[in-house]
Amino acid sequence: MIVVQYEGKETQFTPEQISAMVLAKMREVAEAYLGTSVKKAVVTVPVYFNNNQRQATIHAGAIAGLDVMRIINEPTAAAIAYGLDKMPINVGARTVLVFDLGGGTLDVSLLNIDPGVNIGTGSFEFDVKAIAGDTHLGGADFDTELVEYCMQEFVRKHRKTDITKNQKALRRLRTACEKAKRMLSSMEETTIEVDFLHDGIDFSATISRSRFEELNKHHFSKCMETVEKCLRDAKMDKSSVHDIILVRGSTRIPKVQELLRDFFIDKELCKSINPDEAVAYGAAVQAAILSGEDNQEVQDLILLDVTPLSLGLETKGGVMEVLIPRNTTIPTKKVEVFSTCFDNQTRMDVQVYEGEMTMTKNNNLLGKFRLTDIPPSPMGVPEVNVTFEIDLNGVLHVSAKDQTSGRMNSIAITNHSFLLRTEEIKRRRKRPRGTSTMQRGPRGTMQRRDRINERQAGQENQAS
Repeated sequence: MIVVQYEGKETQFTPEQISAMVLAKMREVAEAYLGTSVKKAVVTVPVYFNNNQRQATIHAGAIAGLDVMRIINEPTAAAIAYGLDKMPINVGARTVLVFDLGGGTLDVSLLNIDPGVNIGTGSFEFDVKAIAGDTHLGGADFDTELVEYCMQEFVRKHRKTDITKNQKALRRLRTACEKAKRMLSSMEETTIEVDFLHDGIDFSATISRSRFEELNKHHFSKCMETVEKCLRDAKMDKSSVHDIILVRGSTRIPKVQELLRDFFIDKELCKSINPDEAVAYGAAVQAAILSGEDNQEVQDLILLDVTPLSLGLETKGGVMEVLIPRNTTIPTKKVEVFSTCFDNQTRMDVQVYEGEMTMTKNNNLLGKFRLTDIPPSPMGVPEVNVTFEIDLNGVLHVSAKDQTSGRMNSIAITNHSFLLRTEEIKRRRKRPRGTSTMQRGPRGTMQRRDRINERQAGQENQAS
């Protein structure tokens, strides 16, 4: 819960409610511009949003009175904007790296944009090859370094003054530091000034671009580490990248651009698209596609996104068994055969996790369910088909079926832990404001014949 002091009262909000307020405001803006009601939306999220966070975003839309038709990754949306607006239509496939550095998150995506057989027509296929990100790195972190620097300067000049507990002063100082950061994108030096900052004392400090870069060098290093990770995951060399697209405001920082140019050996950075608008542009295009907009340029687009984290379940000993590795193209479906751990076992717990660690205790539990009434048999004899299926929103559906009895159970990972239930969504709309009991099947190569690895093309009539 988020606690807010407003008009002398303490009020609690969930993250979904806060997000819903933002979405509701954007809905008002859109309705005022279009002159009609808006009931559906495509919403973008950082690439490393996990299953719970994506589902919470859908719930936030519901609280705001919006039917969220699709969740797409922010860099993917930016690539759509680039493909439609700036990419030459008379060339073949191009590999594009989207570097998306905003106020609080860093997202990096590698995509292949391919005109295919329709070369020269403006019709593109967007195939995401890999994604990487940091949900705790963005422009606000650069601001924080400036705030810390200014606090030290203030204490150095006024030794007996403690500003750390004056929250109002710190907010004013952060605002001034954010302004200075923006100024340093176009100037070599600027002054941070706050009148009556604390105890009636004015504050003034000169900050150079080089000092700003020195204060944030560890953050800049993290940026490039994320780029390198994305390339490694895609099994690509940096020389294979044709274009680098800069998205969101923090990419205007000269040091960020310098590091990218140096890393990609003076390759030109695409700055022709407004970095603040590119993601919204791409989301609007996706919304047009889903709404059946009668525009050939829009309807010819094909988007193939990927899942940000590996998905699997807990097996004997608390080991994570991955069914869908990270960076798998979605929608996707995977079926594997599992069996019992001991003789006459009649029930099986299916615990679903996401993450990259070997042991499930170090990963994120998404949900769990129990399959019962398995016919008593020796250990390893029953065959239980476990199906993982990810839809176009990146939301996971899991089922388990005993092949002998036909017993089946399933879960859609939609209401785990902090997520709001439908009744709660309706109520808030009215307000304005354990040991695993599974093991891998024992049949070795025979088991492989039972596996289904089916990448869906999105057709409605495919078997589930």
